[in-house]
Amino acid sequence: MQGGTPKRGGQAIRNDSPALYTTKIIKAGALLPDTKALLASWDPELSVAENLHQIRCHNLLGKTSRSRAEDILAIFRQRYLGEESVARALARLVKSRCDSSSIDRILYFHAARADSLLRDVVLEILVPQWARGVVTVSVAEVQRTVREWVLEGKATSLWSDGTLRRVVQGLLSTLRDFGVLEGKVKKRIAPAIYLPLRAFCYVVFYLKQKQASGARLLDMAEWKLFFMTREGVERLLVEAHQHGLLEYHAAGSVTRLTFPAPTLEEYADVLARGAT
Repeated sequence: MQGGTPKRGGQAIRNDSPALYTTKIIKAGALLPDTKALLASWDPELSVAENLHQIRCHNLLGKTSRSRAEDILAIFRQRYLGEESVARALARLVKSRCDSSSIDRILYFHAARADSLLRDVVLEILVPQWARGVVTVSVAEVQRTVREWVLEGKATSLWSDGTLRRVVQGLLSTLRDFGVLEGKVKKRIAPAIYLPLRAFCYVVFYLKQKQASGARLLDMAEWKLFFMTREGVERLLVEAHQHGLLEYHAAGSVTRLTFPAPTLEEYADVLARGAT
């Protein structure tokens, strides 16, 4: 993975995050309540730096430990602040009280794109075993595979056995909190990794900014983060079209996909209030 963009099923997965794996997941998890609290306080008129300053000054996370607050802010920055438009769009969704399941899925999408290891565990371990009909997650198997990746030089450093165990525990707990896995002790792939229509539309809009071709967009590897096939993506595009959330027309190899708003932030408003 170093030195290039990782490939998944012939399609390049687009992300702006560093390729090297880190141990940050040990201190993070899904952080859904904290993330929503930060987004609810986000001021679109301020820069990212100014917003973070306000959060620190007013202790908007309500943490008694400053170091813990800084750990959360570091993960928040990594996952959601790489593009200011993303932070503003997410803030609009949270403030409009868009349904929680949609927001959770969108946050998972950005978290997985921002964390190479989290993403690769889903794409390289969970999706292939799910395709084979195996839903029980073997912690030992995940540890073995992650250890191989670390030995291949895909991590920032070599990890001890103890660090490896904690990283894998953090990964699986995070995926459980995001709804990809279920089970407190014995983890298994959730039987229905449901992607609500508005969350789907948000992801489509975001990816369309990265991939201009509507036909190629259907095959982007990011859909596998939701265990979706091309046929599943097409079905939801048709449903979104019927609800007026986008326009989707396909004729042979020609696909036309348009939206009722020009920017991610404005489209978040469309999604928050429903069909236009």
